[in-house]
Amino acid sequence: MGQVLDRRDWLRQATLTIGGMSIASEFIARLPIPGRRYAGELRLHANENPYGPSNLARKAMAEAIGNSNCYPWEVTTRLREKIAGIYGLNRDNIMMGAGSSEILGIVAQHAALKKGNAIAADPTFGIWFTSVQRSGLDIIKVPLDGAKKHDLQRMKEHVNDQTRLVYICNPNNPTGTVIPSTDLKNFISEVSKRTLILLDEAYTEYSDETSLAALVKDNPNLVIAKTFSKIYGLAGARIGYAMAQTDVIRQLNELQPWANAGASAVSLAGAIASLDDHNFVTTSKEKNSDARDMVSRSFGELQIPYIPSHTNFLYYSVSKQKKDLLSALAANNIRAGRITEANGSWSRISIGTADDMKQFLNVVKQSFQL
Repeated sequence: MGQVLDRRDWLRQATLTIGGMSIASEFIARLPIPGRRYAGELRLHANENPYGPSNLARKAMAEAIGNSNCYPWEVTTRLREKIAGIYGLNRDNIMMGAGSSEILGIVAQHAALKKGNAIAADPTFGIWFTSVQRSGLDIIKVPLDGAKKHDLQRMKEHVNDQTRLVYICNPNNPTGTVIPSTDLKNFISEVSKRTLILLDEAYTEYSDETSLAALVKDNPNLVIAKTFSKIYGLAGARIGYAMAQTDVIRQLNELQPWANAGASAVSLAGAIASLDDHNFVTTSKEKNSDARDMVSRSFGELQIPYIPSHTNFLYYSVSKQKKDLLSALAANNIRAGRITEANGSWSRISIGTADDMKQFLNVVKQSFQL
């Protein structure tokens, strides 16, 4: 009798669990598609994906809530194995972090264990600059070339026996430009003989460029950082990863309070599901391209200088404005960033939905056509 009751209890509990998961999944599926409105503002400043997380990711995250009382060791391992399989690596080549920004910071701290300098383009994504400077590295900023691309030759010329790290963001943030694959591979091959290279591929999925992950197999001085924050629409979930040789990953893990433990069970579930949602990635890229092209055409008609982009943002100049555009955007509850380069008054706008960008362009036209 005891065994019968145990089995009945088990079946009842299983039914409740499955039912709960189903309710949670239906609830998530019925939520409105994410947008750019947050606290009354239209957010066009942080390069977020307005269409994500995908439905598969939302469903997986909802179901993972019930397991949040347990440490997600096995799920973390499963995600590392899945990522490794995509790039022809093994799980010991993968380190998880709370977004790629944490990865960038950890790699910079690793480089700063021996005092010296780090080399980066200017402008580029520099959120890690302050922490690495406090860790003991001087930042050498090398201006982009006239086309707003990395000047690899000048960067190479700045490498010396004190250089501990060279950082490259490709496609580059905030300019949206890419380094031709052959040029970048040659640069990595040559410069990595002298120092560590950190390649940030946060926006590769928006471009036609492929990841250079395969290079880490034979290069102990290359670390590649990637993120689920952009095309996968998981910026708020805070999950990213590094790819490098096993010994390098081990050294980076030692700088984490707890190796690979920065992502939650919910975030991990969303990331795993996102990697299977190829249709969402394709659709996000197509919609982004359409909205970006619309803005580019309008900039051309208004004779606003801009840089052709391979990302989900556009770099443009407000030097010809007749009314302060950024102030006008703020007055219309559109959060749109800042002036990045005073020389030429360059700024960056994130690409939202087509409707988002029409709102943005209405304010642009008022500021440039007075």
